[in-house]
Amino acid sequence: MTITCVLMAGGKGERFWPKSRTNLPKQFLNISGNKSMIQQSIERLERLVDISQVFVVTNGLYAELIKAQVPHLPHDNIIIEPVGRNTAPCIGLASIIIEERFLESTMIVLPSDHIIENEEGFIKILKAGIEVAQDDKSLVTLGIKPSYPETGYGYIESTEKKALINGLEVYKVNKFVEKPDFETAQGYLESGNFYWNSGIFIWRTKVIRNYFRVLMPDVHDILETMRSAFKFTNRTEIIESEFVKMPDQSIDYGIMEKVNDIFVIPCVFGWDDVGSWTALERINDLDENGNVIKGNILNLDTKRCIIESNGKLIATLGIEDLIVVDTEDVTLICTKDKAQEVKMLLKELRMQKLEQYL
Repeated sequence: MTITCVLMAGGKGERFWPKSRTNLPKQFLNISGNKSMIQQSIERLERLVDISQVFVVTNGLYAELIKAQVPHLPHDNIIIEPVGRNTAPCIGLASIIIEERFLESTMIVLPSDHIIENEEGFIKILKAGIEVAQDDKSLVTLGIKPSYPETGYGYIESTEKKALINGLEVYKVNKFVEKPDFETAQGYLESGNFYWNSGIFIWRTKVIRNYFRVLMPDVHDILETMRSAFKFTNRTEIIESEFVKMPDQSIDYGIMEKVNDIFVIPCVFGWDDVGSWTALERINDLDENGNVIKGNILNLDTKRCIIESNGKLIATLGIEDLIVVDTEDVTLICTKDKAQEVKMLLKELRMQKLEQYL
């Protein structure tokens, strides 16, 4: 059984604006360390599989970026979506391309822009998940043990324990739940059987293909049209003509929330999805006043702020709980409690036809 890995790399990382831009989104930035997030993601996976078994799904705008940042990734392993259609069509497209090359395989599906500190523990968990996913119906997801009542993540509720695999507990999933309010998230944290939805999945390729057939027949039919046409039509052309017909739907809503045989492995491996600027407080050392400081900064009486300079001096005095990010053409200033709403600024830029700042 071949193990394949699918990295989803088409997102724009809009909550990390203005550093994350349309032409250089978050997954291609050095957020932590001296390598980009997609470079770090692929290096992690190469501890498990050969690079020939790693596939990256993205859009045409980022294909050259991937080739430049990961030159040893086979070009045929870069799968181009002509339009963004959420995670279900993304995963479906990857599944038929992988199935064509590896008739029997187990897929690991991951976002390309997450930070994982304990890579050894991460690989151990993936191996356990692969073992759980070897029957003809099971889907596996990784659940992150919550350390605080986060309202920006979806959650997974577990039920009874299924097994102990390589010393790791595996639980049956009861349900997936949407992003909660603070009080609900606090209850989830206290219950002990709710986990953050990491967006990392493991399944046999033929199993997820069957679930597409049963639960998302409209997507399945389009996938079958493309798969059949691959034999006698230019692949790029058929993807461009058929993929646009896909519905915009997540794999969670389309399949995961409707399947009984889903299992979650609770994880603690230093995970962060770096979903907004406040993530920098979790992945960086703070100064004596609780600030994250990067670049040419002079700060006095400044507390619990995130400040990043692009080169010119940023001087602060008497401010608290602010995000200040300076780039070549944009300076963002907002309160930390609005970090999840940065996308509102991008919406306003589009309304004012200021796309050059996107």
